[in-house]
Amino acid sequence: MSSNTLVLVACLAVAAVLLLGLGNMLRGGSANLSQRLMRLRVLLQLVAIVVIMGVLWWRGG
Repeated sequence: MSSNTLVLVACLAVAAVLLLGLGNMLRGGSANLSQRLMRLRVLLQLVAIVVIMGVLWWRGG
């Protein structure tokens, strides 16, 4: 798997969880689900940052 693909997957995962959370809020869904999705989004953002920084390091940039 190329480094570009890893970055894309990490960013898409963050976007997907963000959209799920927004959809849950807009339809008045469970507050507990909103909290879980927010925590998952923050964790995925951390993973995305680590992946991006790792790719930059690996490329020597």
